[in-house]
Amino acid sequence: MTEAELKDFLDQKVVQYNTLDFIESDPVQIPHLFTQKEDIEIAGFLSATIAWGNRKMIIKNSHKMMDLMGNSPYDFVLSHSDSHLEPLDSFVHRTFNGQDFKAFIKGLQHVYKHHGGLENVFAKHQETTSVQKSIHEFKKIFFEVNQPQRSQKHISDPFNNSAAKRINMYLRWMCRQDNKGVDLGIWKSISPSKLSCPLDVHSGNVARKLGLLNRKQNDGKALNELDTQLRLLDPKDPVKYDFALFGLGVFEAF
Repeated sequence: MTEAELKDFLDQKVVQYNTLDFIESDPVQIPHLFTQKEDIEIAGFLSATIAWGNRKMIIKNSHKMMDLMGNSPYDFVLSHSDSHLEPLDSFVHRTFNGQDFKAFIKGLQHVYKHHGGLENVFAKHQETTSVQKSIHEFKKIFFEVNQPQRSQKHISDPFNNSAAKRINMYLRWMCRQDNKGVDLGIWKSISPSKLSCPLDVHSGNVARKLGLLNRKQNDGKALNELDTQLRLLDPKDPVKYDFALFGLGVFEAF
């Protein structure tokens, strides 16, 4: 395919998959449960954090997280007492357990009480063409409070050559305004042009077959390579192609 043919093909796939039907099988449905900005961004952050493995289990356990917070995540984060945290001990999703859940609640409280909230932290450290430094700085701030060492592995750091798939997906949810009702686009202070594609096994394999990616590992260097190619296809909204790459991989076994 020529570059023009590839762009046309991927643009068609974006239209095919960036629809409301996408929500019912994707954890993006969790932040869609809420209307208050802080509820949306906290629900999105927690559900994105556990977004690996079986998608049905991700969605089921994300709902359980919301239930354990009384379906009022922002109020729970700000106002919880130690007794409110005790039921969280029962939570488990793969290697993310109740101890991690409690650590994340405390980290979120620290972000909202002392750093102006999630959007403020990410926006403050953005660069001209990237939010990867934002992710690095966010992780440092999030774990400023005394947290178990084991919990820190659940937020990836691009500065350690991680593709940081889940948190890049979260930023797509928060910052990208797709006018299709999938991505929420409630953060106006970060341009979608700076976002990075959530690179995983599905999108990575499809990208390689299409000639968008040569590196074999799905790491930070591969993400930079893929981002460079996607920005050539659409400088203003490069991560829209996540729908195309993911859809081709998961739903079409491309």
